[in-house]
Amino acid sequence: MTKKVKIGFVGVGNISSRYLNNITKTFREIEIIGVCDLVREKAEEAVEEYKISKLYNDMYELFSDPEVDIVLNITEAFNHYEVTKAALSAGKNVYSEKPLAHTFPLAKELYELAQSKGLYLGGAPDTFMGAGIQTARKLIDSGFIGEPFGASARMIQHGPEYWHPDSEPFYGFAGGPVLDMGPYYTTALINLLGRCKSVTTVATKPYKQRVKLAEPRYGSLIDVDVQTYCNSILEFDSGAVANTLMTFDVFHPNYATLEIYGTEGTLFVPDPNCFSGKLTLMRESKKTVDIDMLFPYTEESRGLGLADMAKAIKTGRAHRADSRQQLHVVEMLTFMASEEPGTYIMETPFERHLPMKQNAAPGILD
Repeated sequence: MTKKVKIGFVGVGNISSRYLNNITKTFREIEIIGVCDLVREKAEEAVEEYKISKLYNDMYELFSDPEVDIVLNITEAFNHYEVTKAALSAGKNVYSEKPLAHTFPLAKELYELAQSKGLYLGGAPDTFMGAGIQTARKLIDSGFIGEPFGASARMIQHGPEYWHPDSEPFYGFAGGPVLDMGPYYTTALINLLGRCKSVTTVATKPYKQRVKLAEPRYGSLIDVDVQTYCNSILEFDSGAVANTLMTFDVFHPNYATLEIYGTEGTLFVPDPNCFSGKLTLMRESKKTVDIDMLFPYTEESRGLGLADMAKAIKTGRAHRADSRQQLHVVEMLTFMASEEPGTYIMETPFERHLPMKQNAAPGILD
C-alpha cells in the first residue's frame, strides 16, 4: 500500500470534527498523525475518539516532528497568519483554513515565505472542488449559457450571534461577513469566471453593538469593529462584472445566492459554502431545468483540498486550492471589506487549475 501523507492538526475547534471525520473515513491517501490545541482537553478528546497516535504539548512540538508532512491550521481566523508563518519557518508544508491571513500584505508575506523555502502552501475553501461548483464550471466552459458577462453573489444573514457560541470574533479585526463568508463566494467566482481585475466597494456598519443571543453569555453586548454591510462590484479580465453583497445586518429568507449570467442563459449555482446543492439552468424558453451533478463529492467533504495537496506533494503536480488562489482571494477580500469607498486595481496573477476528474475510487485524488 502506498505510504500515506501525515497530517498534524493545530487547533481542534468548531469545524475540526469535519476534517477529523473526513480524513479518517473518506480520504485514503492522508492520515492524522497528531493534534494540539491551546485547550488541551479538546485535543485529548480528539485523540481518544479518532484513535490518533500523538498528542503534542504545543504547535512548536508538532512543527519539530519529522513525521509531520503537512500542518493543518484550523485555529481562529485571527491566528492564521502567526501559526502559518511559524510552521513555514519551521520548514513545514501548510494547509490553512480560510482566510490565509486577514490582510493582503500579510497573506503576501506568507506566500513569498513559502515560495522562498520551496514549501507547499494552500487552504480553504475547497468547496469549489465539490460537485456543485465543478458541474457549474463544466456547463459554463461548455457554452451552455453562452458568453458569461455578469454575476450576482449575495450572502445575507442577521449575524452569527443568534447561533454561534463564540460570536465575538466575527465582529473583531479579522472578522466581518467578507472575511468570514466572502472566501466561498470569491473563490467560486474566480473558478467560474477567471481572474478578478478590479474591486469597487462601498461598505458600512449599521449597528455599533450587537446583542449576543446564544449561550454562553446570552444578552451580553458585542462591539462591532468591522464593516458589516459590504457592497462590491468585481470586474474580471474576461470582461464579466459581478455584484456582491456580504452582510450580517439583513433579515432575509434567502441566505445564499450565486447566479452567473450569459448571453444564452442563466445558471443558478448551489451555495458556494457547500459541496453540492440545487443547480438550475434557465435559457431562452424562460423555463428552468435542474441539472444533475456531474462530479463526485456531493456530501460535506472538507479536507478535499488538503487531500489534493497531499497528492500534489507525492506526484509533483499543481494543487487546486493553492496559495496563489488564496492570495488572489485575500487581495479581493481586503478591499471588499475596506472602510474607504473606491476602486482598487488587482495586482496578483491567477489562472484556474484543471477541473476535477472522475475517479473510480472514492477518496483517491487524480
